[in-house]
Amino acid sequence: MKKFLPWLVVGVFAAWVLAGLLPSTEKTFHTREFGQLPVLRDGRIQPLDSVARNSLRQLRNRQSVLLENGKSMSATAWLMETLMKPEAADDLKVFRIDNDEVKSLLKLPVGEKYFSFNQLRPNYNELSKEGQRIDQIDSKHRTAFENQTIKLYSATMLYQRLKVSLKPAGTDDFAAELKDYEAAIGPGAAAVSAQQQGKSYDTNAFDTIVGFLSDYNRAAQFATGLFVPPTNPAHTHQDWKTMGAVLMDAVRGEPLPPAVGAYAAMVSSYRHNQPVEFNQALAKYRLWLDEKMPAEVRKGRQEYAFNFFDPFYKATVIYVVALLAALAFWFTWGEWLRKSAFNLVVLAWVLHTIGLAARMYLERRPPVTNLYSSAVFIGWGSVILGMVLERIYRDGIGCVVAAIVGFVTQVIALNLAINGDTMEMMRAVLDSNFWLATHVVTVTLGYSAMFVAGLLAIIYVIRGVFTSSLKRATADGLSRMIYGIVCFATLFSFVGTVLGGIWADQSWGRFWGWDPKENGALLIVIWCAVILHARWGGLVRERGVAVLAILGNIITSWSWFGVNMLGVGLHSYGFMDSAFKWLVLFVASQLALVAVGLVPLKMWKSFQEEADDAPLPTPAPAK
Repeated sequence: MKKFLPWLVVGVFAAWVLAGLLPSTEKTFHTREFGQLPVLRDGRIQPLDSVARNSLRQLRNRQSVLLENGKSMSATAWLMETLMKPEAADDLKVFRIDNDEVKSLLKLPVGEKYFSFNQLRPNYNELSKEGQRIDQIDSKHRTAFENQTIKLYSATMLYQRLKVSLKPAGTDDFAAELKDYEAAIGPGAAAVSAQQQGKSYDTNAFDTIVGFLSDYNRAAQFATGLFVPPTNPAHTHQDWKTMGAVLMDAVRGEPLPPAVGAYAAMVSSYRHNQPVEFNQALAKYRLWLDEKMPAEVRKGRQEYAFNFFDPFYKATVIYVVALLAALAFWFTWGEWLRKSAFNLVVLAWVLHTIGLAARMYLERRPPVTNLYSSAVFIGWGSVILGMVLERIYRDGIGCVVAAIVGFVTQVIALNLAINGDTMEMMRAVLDSNFWLATHVVTVTLGYSAMFVAGLLAIIYVIRGVFTSSLKRATADGLSRMIYGIVCFATLFSFVGTVLGGIWADQSWGRFWGWDPKENGALLIVIWCAVILHARWGGLVRERGVAVLAILGNIITSWSWFGVNMLGVGLHSYGFMDSAFKWLVLFVASQLALVAVGLVPLKMWKSFQEEADDAPLPTPAPAK
């Protein structure tokens, strides 16, 4: 039976993954079809589902909303409520507040974490005053309270902009109002013209059209996202408009695009709980889109499918299960556990690869375009190395390394995504060409290898110091793994750095500019050379190489994240204040592990016979 258990385990998880491809039937409003509608936001075409998910990440660090009854509301369903029935959305607890001082400022219960806009409303003026004050302060000099306050203030601003992006404020029946507005344009425009010329005019027509325009102007000014596509077949991104802007243009004689009437019908039927009418208006609009702009419709559907399948989340779950199976193998030595762990790692890596390839296809870009994608790619490359090690040594170490790095990098990526769109338009400094693509991919593989070597070294130290399970054969195997991975890291870091110089020469007219990012890449190459020469020269043995490899984690993390936080240089992009605290904690943890690794061998639980009979030469200090 145990012979089939590894395949049974991976079969169960494969079935769970495949089950995610089967959407449930929607009996009322066709939320999923609405979520596939394309809009232009942040410089790119994206489905409304992505707008919803990215907005929720900024508001509550999640992609769904937990309701009072314990049920979950999807991101698209929340966006529909916010766009079409904002007075009801105001009761949904979508704002996450962790700082007790901020809660005290708004007189909110300290014991809760999520709040609705209606809960913030009574003291919103205080939040607005503080937000405007803090906005004038350099982000580097803000306190934790100020950081949390400005984050909440920005979230409320985004929320209020969404509320007026599809429907003007105060409108109950948008479809009926649209007819009234079209009827009022002619007399209203004549009344306005006469008033401006000092002639007598129809005051009722004048007041009516001014009343419409004041609301529409506000919607045009504050909306986020261009919801109305152009009708011109030779359109560009510049031809997309906000709903408010299109309504304002109508009074100047511009015809209302078909999208306006379609959205108005959807809003009215949604507000009056008429799913049949809503679905009919939605289907009609989709037919029009299919005919007029098939490329944008296809992009919306593909990105929606990617969001719905969510391969990175599924891979993260399977990495965790694989790690538990590999750790259980170490304690029980049941071979079926090791095989199960390996099969699960392979399954998770396949999902990881699908997600990576899907992002590349959707963006039409290389795999690494920002810090988020670099975390995903580093994890992907590291898992490959872990699988190779497991195939060679078959002792569970490769599985543990692959599962830990795969999981941790996904968590890092998840936290990097809370700022919003992870498929944002590339920054000018990263404008793509061949040398950029090869440079970024190669140097990121070097990061992956350095972290794998560092994690192997951590396993060496922890198992050696705190357990008696690190036998001589296992220790030798680990040492060979670290050495081989460092050689791999040296090659890719060096080649990646040279390719970066070639790209810089083509883009900026110089091969090397001592930019912090360039210096960071060079430091990795130098540190790899230090490790290899110390080993070849006999200055360090197994333990010393492990300690040096752990120090390599610090250098790599600063080269990857730290230099972005300096705020200087051509590579100063992707800065995150919140990441600094975690980077410092990571460095402190690595220094603590280095200290543990340097304790005398006689204090290690492993190698006691060697320590008593023939102690190994004391490793040279890792300087």
